[in-house]
Amino acid sequence: MLDLLGNVLDREPETQGIKYAGAKTKLIGAIIDIVSSVKPKRVFDGFAGTTRVSQALAQTGYQVIANDKAIWSKTFAECYLNAKRDLDHYKRIIDYLNLVTPEHGWFSEHYGGEVGEGGASRGLDGLKKPFQMHNANKLDAIRSEIDRLGLEDDEKNVALTSLIMGLERVDSTLGHYVSYLNEWSPRSYKLLRLEVPRIIQSEQTHEVHNADTVELTGSIDADLAYFDPPYGSNNEKMPPSRVRYESYYHIWKSVILNDRPPLFGAARRREDSSDSVGGSEFEEFRKGSSGRFIVVEAIERLIQNTKAPYIVLSYSSGGRATAEELTDILAANGDVIDLMKISHKKNVMAHMKWTNDWLRDAETDHLEYLFLLRKG
Repeated sequence: MLDLLGNVLDREPETQGIKYAGAKTKLIGAIIDIVSSVKPKRVFDGFAGTTRVSQALAQTGYQVIANDKAIWSKTFAECYLNAKRDLDHYKRIIDYLNLVTPEHGWFSEHYGGEVGEGGASRGLDGLKKPFQMHNANKLDAIRSEIDRLGLEDDEKNVALTSLIMGLERVDSTLGHYVSYLNEWSPRSYKLLRLEVPRIIQSEQTHEVHNADTVELTGSIDADLAYFDPPYGSNNEKMPPSRVRYESYYHIWKSVILNDRPPLFGAARRREDSSDSVGGSEFEEFRKGSSGRFIVVEAIERLIQNTKAPYIVLSYSSGGRATAEELTDILAANGDVIDLMKISHKKNVMAHMKWTNDWLRDAETDHLEYLFLLRKG
């Protein structure tokens, strides 16, 4: 793996993030390699998510422009990329928050539960919960104290990121918040404790946005854009609410905003994470009036709107967009000058030629692809 100057790195950059559906943690080395091949200086991460790729790019020496529609992703990006004070300064805040006295509040009411017979997870309303009550009480107290302290933006971003990371270490889920486990997970018995996040203190000043990527990308001045959109499931039996990130991570939005929104359903989801409100065109499972899948049209607009001369597009063969459709979109917008195939199951990571051979691969095995497109 190479850095910005073309030097071989001894190891892959260390990153930090939440448990996340479709996370590219295992692809970071490949992403850095394919990005470095065209020697960009400014890289746009259009769907930053947990910000792991943005973190790795920043550590490799690039100036990063991170964007995501999720407010918690913006908080993560500001924390990891732009918190410039001495780490001891942030540690004093985190140490103080760890000492606050637990209290019963909004989060405890909706997301805290007790240990029932046989280790069952149950709240006062009889529903399964993601956090044991002692940790939900601590969440309420810490979140209230963060607002009371009147922190500067960088301090608040670090504190909130630390709180979410701490909650991840004591939750009772399979990695998302659409449903919770019947019995408490072993980690849920642990005590919530905050730690200073692994902040990247570089001399670069990075940009962070919280916007619609298709609309934003036309105004972004970057040498290369990296896109990992949520393509939507190709499983016809999968309900749309089960593959939308607004629903998966609704709790983190509530932790960031502390806005006590209206909730619905057994998982106590935010109303603004419902299918009719919280969906993204990249997660759509339906066809539009043109007869094409809506997600395919969204990818096409995304690539067409991008100003950057190079695009790295991450694609999963399990997505709604078919390999043939993606081939047509790429061919119409430039030249694919590199293509990497990644199979976690077979432990394969290799460069391929831009031929129709990749189409057959995509239909027979679940693979990840990285396309390097030079726009025409």
